[in-house]
Amino acid sequence: MSFIKDGKNIISHLDTYYNESVQKEKKVIKQLTIDALHEKLNLSLHLENGDLTAEKLDAFVKTYLDNTTRLHHPGYFAHQVGVPHSTGALGSFIDGFTNNAMAIYEMGPAAAAIEFFMINYLLKKIEWEPMPTDIKKRLTFDHGAGVLTHGGSIANLTALLTARNHMDNSIREEGNSSDLAILVPDTSHYSVAKAAGIIGIGENNVIRLETDANGRVIISKISNAFQTAVNKGKRIVTLVANACSTGTGLYDPIDEIADICKEKGVWFHVDGAHGGAALFSDKYKPYLKGILKADSMIIDAHKMLRTPTICAALLVKNAATLDHTFEHTASYLFHDKKQPGFDFIGQAIECTKAGLGLKFYMTVAAIGEKGIEAYIDHTFDLTRQAYEYIRTQPDFDVPVTPESNILCFRFNASDAVQIMIRDYLIEKGDFYISSTELNEKRYLRIVIINPETKMNDIKALIASIRNAAAN
Repeated sequence: MSFIKDGKNIISHLDTYYNESVQKEKKVIKQLTIDALHEKLNLSLHLENGDLTAEKLDAFVKTYLDNTTRLHHPGYFAHQVGVPHSTGALGSFIDGFTNNAMAIYEMGPAAAAIEFFMINYLLKKIEWEPMPTDIKKRLTFDHGAGVLTHGGSIANLTALLTARNHMDNSIREEGNSSDLAILVPDTSHYSVAKAAGIIGIGENNVIRLETDANGRVIISKISNAFQTAVNKGKRIVTLVANACSTGTGLYDPIDEIADICKEKGVWFHVDGAHGGAALFSDKYKPYLKGILKADSMIIDAHKMLRTPTICAALLVKNAATLDHTFEHTASYLFHDKKQPGFDFIGQAIECTKAGLGLKFYMTVAAIGEKGIEAYIDHTFDLTRQAYEYIRTQPDFDVPVTPESNILCFRFNASDAVQIMIRDYLIEKGDFYISSTELNEKRYLRIVIINPETKMNDIKALIASIRNAAAN
C-alpha cells in the first residue's frame, strides 16, 4: 500500500531533518525566490501529471524540507512560534487524516471530548470553575468556558465580540452604535486593533492606555483613558492588558488593572497569547497575579506550550457570556437529537473546526506537566542569563530586564546597522533573529524558544553580530 510506504519515507525524512537541524548541519533559514521554489518543487508538472507518490513524492518532500525555516535549529531566535513536539505533530497527522470537523459533537466525538477536557484543564490553571461534563447542568451554576481557535487573532476577536455582546446584547441583531471604544496599551498585539475594526467598533475608537518607557501600562494613568472615553461620549467595551507584550515580553500589572476594571464595571481581557503559558510554572506564574479576576484570556498553545500550529484558546470566566455570543439558526445542525456531548459551534466564529485539542493534548501528555514547566523555566531562565551576559558587553545596550523569553538589545550603532546585522545573519544562516522598535530606536530581538538552545549559542550569536558589524 503506497500510503504505508510513503508515510514511512516521510517520517524518515523528518527524522533526518530534525537531526540536521539540531546538529546545525543546515542553515536555520534559507530563502529562495518564489520562481526558484516553483521550479525546484516541480509544482506545475506534478499538478498536470497527478503523480505525487512514491519516488516523486520522496524527492518533493526532501526538496520541501530543504527549503523550510528550521525551528529545531538552536540558532532559531526570531519569532514566537514554538518548536513542536514530535508527538503533537503526530496529533496533527491523525487529525488531518480523520478530518473530523468537530464543531458539532457528532462530527468528531473524540476530538470534541478532548477539546472539552483541555479547556477545563486551562480553566483550572487560571482557577476558574471548569465546565460540567453533564451538559444538562451547564449554566445551572457559575462556571467558565472556552474554545480552541485557529490562532490568537481569532481568539482575541472572539473575546471582543463576547465583551461587546455582554455589554449590550442588542448589538448582535441591531448593529453597532457609534459610541463604542476599547482601551488598549500601545504595546498590544496588532490583532486587537484589527479585531476592533472587523467587529465595527472601529480602529479609530481604540483609546490608548499610557505606558512607561518600556511599554508597560501605568496604573496611575489609566483614569486618563477612561476620562478620554467619557469626553468622547464612548461606552467602553473592554480594557485589554498584555501578558506579555509582543515586542519586549513584559507583563502589564494584571492584578491592579483587574481591580480598576471591576470598580468601573468594564470587561477585562488579558491577551496572554505568549506569556499566558507562565500559568504552567510555579516560578513565573506570579507575573500573572490577579488573572483569576479577569473576564477573559487567550493562550496560544503553539507558542510556549510546544503544540504544532495553530492552536489558541479563548477562555472566559462566565460561560453564559460566551454561550450568548453566537446563537445560530441552521435546521440541518440545530434540532432535537440525541446529544451525548457538547457542540463547540455555539462558542466559535468558525463553523468548521479542526480537532485542535488532539495535538494540544498529545503534546502536553507526551512531555508531562513537569516537563512543560521545566521547558518554560529553562527558556525564561536562559533569557535572563543572556541578559546578564549581553549587558556586560561594552558594545551592546540592553534596555529592558526581561520577564519572559523575549530579549531586546542593540549593537552600539545606528538603526540602519541593526537591520544590516539582521540581514547578514539571515543570509549567513547560522542564526535567525527579529527586530523591533522601542522608544523610537531600532533593536535586535530574540525569542529563546528552542529547548535545544544553550548559553553557548547566545555567545556565538553575539560574536556573529560583531562580525556582521565589522563587515
